Amino acid sequence: MLGVLAALTSALIWGSGDFAGGVAARRINQFQALATAALSGLLILGGLAAARGEALPSPASIGWACAAGIGGAVGIAALYRGLSIGNAAVVAPTSAVVGAALPVVFSALLEGIPGTAQIAGFLAGLGGIWLVSRASPGAAGQTRPGLGLAFLAGLGFGGFFIMIAQVQPDLVFTPLIAAKAVALSLALLMLLIRRLDLQPALSHPVAWAAGLLDAGGNVFYLVATQFTRVDVAAVLSSMYPAATVILASLILKEKVSRAQWLGVVLCLCAVALIAL
Repeated sequence: MLGVLAALTSALIWGSGDFAGGVAARRINQFQALATAALSGLLILGGLAAARGEALPSPASIGWACAAGIGGAVGIAALYRGLSIGNAAVVAPTSAVVGAALPVVFSALLEGIPGTAQIAGFLAGLGGIWLVSRASPGAAGQTRPGLGLAFLAGLGFGGFFIMIAQVQPDLVFTPLIAAKAVALSLALLMLLIRRLDLQPALSHPVAWAAGLLDAGGNVFYLVATQFTRVDVAAVLSSMYPAATVILASLILKEKVSRAQWLGVVLCLCAVALIAL
């Protein structure tokens, strides 16, 4: 039960962070938002690791954490860009289903074919993706690019879910510091390639908030993997679109059609069924 509660908590925090990141990416480049978010996450994780007095991870754990950081950076950058040009009810649930499916497939290869409930979850997810892919009023031109970025984000998140769970189980903050350091390095490299400036500290507080929330979601997810199966933790954490879409609807007044709401429900049902 502790693992389930930690995973659901990570979903709530991640969904709020993704909304903040999407808002930030509407004002600045997605890699500027990613760099700012990674920096704020790195600072809070460093402080927590120092307060707890955590030891350094083993070389193998550092390798897994760095690989997870690459996947997470790709996922976040794609998600922020997708949320900035597409509709949250398209981008967030699609990335969630794709990201949740990968750990299930990974576990199936190691532990056998998924059960009936998980197969039903895949079918519900496909139906949900089809529904949320339908353009809402006034967003037809934004759906297709947003959908492609959502799939890319899902692949990145799925890789993060799998790889960060491979670190040694007695550590929480220091592996995530390694992952965030890689994400920050990649973001800075993209800024250099694109000849973009790193935004001044605290000039975009929404991006800083996104980083703090993302780091918090990472912590709760890693805790969840220490108390339950990786696929269960991943799919429960992938319920984050509920918070993202609700915040986008309430704060940004984003139009969400009935078909898209049904798609959101199906996607959330999918991750719940896959977790059974």
